[in-house]
Amino acid sequence: MHHFRILNRIRQCSKSQLPVQGKNLHAHVIKSGLDLQAPLYPNTLMDMYGKCGHLKDAVQLFDEMPERDLASWASIFTAYNQADLHKRTLSLFSSMLSRDGLQPDHFIFATLINACASLAAFRLGLQLHAQFVVSMFSDDDVVKSSLVDFYAKCGFPDRASRVFDSIVSKNVVSWTSLIYGYARMGRKNEALELLRVMPCKSMYSWTALISGFVQGGHCVDSFRLFTELRRGRVDIEGPFVLSSLIVGSASLAMLEMGKQVHRLAVGLGYECSLYVSNALIDMYAKCSDVLSAEKIFHNMTKRDVVSWTSIIVGMAQHGRADEALSLYDEMILAGLKPNEVTFTGLIYACSHAGLVDKGRQLFKSMVVDYGLRPSLQHYTCLVDLYSRSGHLEEAEKVLYSMPFKPDEAAWLLY
Repeated sequence: MHHFRILNRIRQCSKSQLPVQGKNLHAHVIKSGLDLQAPLYPNTLMDMYGKCGHLKDAVQLFDEMPERDLASWASIFTAYNQADLHKRTLSLFSSMLSRDGLQPDHFIFATLINACASLAAFRLGLQLHAQFVVSMFSDDDVVKSSLVDFYAKCGFPDRASRVFDSIVSKNVVSWTSLIYGYARMGRKNEALELLRVMPCKSMYSWTALISGFVQGGHCVDSFRLFTELRRGRVDIEGPFVLSSLIVGSASLAMLEMGKQVHRLAVGLGYECSLYVSNALIDMYAKCSDVLSAEKIFHNMTKRDVVSWTSIIVGMAQHGRADEALSLYDEMILAGLKPNEVTFTGLIYACSHAGLVDKGRQLFKSMVVDYGLRPSLQHYTCLVDLYSRSGHLEEAEKVLYSMPFKPDEAAWLLY
């Protein structure tokens, strides 16, 4: 089979999310004795594994490469970003500079800045911006769009605006990022003016505006704007807008408002949307209507880690520890990997049910089995677990040994 034909087939597997066929092609490459030493084949295979969610295979290929080029680093950075392991992306960047002596190209600049945006890693993002400005890629509009998104998510819409003004070919991403940035900071007039002059408005534009208000804590503004736009017969009823409004209802514990948006979602045929269903589970749980949260969860035909985590946390917060733990077991059997929030809910459930051994076991599993780094919130839950059950010495040991300075909440729980 010709080299280009194999490479094209691997790329097709990447595009169509076909990991099994991709693995078979990988095996064919090995059996045929094709050159896996040069970066071309490993880079293409890494890209395929990353896009198909097989991070472990991508990392193994990367680690085994005797030589790496910029495409190799770009592939592994992208794979980590797609797995939401943005910290790993940024920690690897220094290795690229020191170990292989490579400088970032426009694609790597964009990938790294996207990681900074996801983590709100402001200082590192500033450093990358400075490097980009003096690089040969300083006119690249894709990187500039990433910078607009970065500054918007870090709460600096005016900086985002200055970068935005320098973009020659402004795309939907740069427009919506800037709209989101102003909305998130509660600067309604600037956000609306941008939306007014935006050449090609779409559902993404309205979603950026509404979700910006919600995520910035300006939920009342988001509801008012949504109502005004509907009265003006603006077509903004998409699943992402609706899920943002449901999140806003949860933040304000406005059950009746959440129910209204729920009815609207059903009327528009979005009740089966994963985003809408996940937001509804969280909203009903936070508004103490656990039965409705359960009903939505059990009626879902497709669930992701957010679905499971939302119902687990909801059960935990309402004293139903046994059900939360049972749901966790079902989640693992379904082949889903828990995240940091899942374990926060589980340890909280164990704390309030006096299940010390189980809580201790889950904390250990989070680190050993899933490679998750415990946050201050996890350690605080662990202190609460021990304190509530009278294990004060163990609680004190956690307080003084954890890799964080205990906050007021941690000391109050002791």
